Amino acid sequence: MIDAVHAAFSLLFSGDAELWRVIWVSLKTTLAALLIATPLAVLAGYGLATHSFRGRRVVIWLVQATLSLPTVLVGLLLYLMLSRQGPLGELQWLFSQSGIIAGQVLIALPLLTAFSLAATQAADPRIAETAVTLGASRWETMFTVLHEVRFGIMAAVISGFGRVISEVGCAIMIGGNIAGQTRTMTTAIALQTSKGEFAQGIALGIVLVAIALLINAALVLAQGDTQAAGSHA
Repeated sequence: MIDAVHAAFSLLFSGDAELWRVIWVSLKTTLAALLIATPLAVLAGYGLATHSFRGRRVVIWLVQATLSLPTVLVGLLLYLMLSRQGPLGELQWLFSQSGIIAGQVLIALPLLTAFSLAATQAADPRIAETAVTLGASRWETMFTVLHEVRFGIMAAVISGFGRVISEVGCAIMIGGNIAGQTRTMTTAIALQTSKGEFAQGIALGIVLVAIALLINAALVLAQGDTQAAGSHA
């Protein structure tokens, strides 16, 4: 065990090309998926929180229900859609980074929508009322409310990032775990562990933990700075 940990740190600090390529693929696909999913989810969450329409409760129920779906099931459904016989086979996204991104978007959307909905519902209703009274348009009112709940949205994005970058089922089914192309940190950990080669798996695990700590530390610092500024105002 000690030898494996030592070898893991050696890989990290030696600049192993294969290891850092895996890290790059993971970060690239995860960030791309979040860039696509976040605006859509925030708009959907805000709309569900501020508008009443027939079937609203059903939509909210479906969004919350999809949070419990295993990522491997998402991968299976997307695999059937992207296969040659599937309706989206012409896109040729199967076993590609585009396919992984599509799967990660589907995984992140329900989580980000549910968190955005909860954050918006928790906002003081007087914020929107004041904005409307001052002559703000619908978009300006939305941006005002979202600015007030920005830390809730940031927490949603961080949770989405953690769920997407740590999932393995969808990534391995849609990406195929191709070295240098679609091999992510989680699929690489699963592969190396199954082969009994623990050094790279431990190294990638260290990177995953470090990323999680850095992102959450940034959120805590931002919240602390804002609260300190508010207390001095």
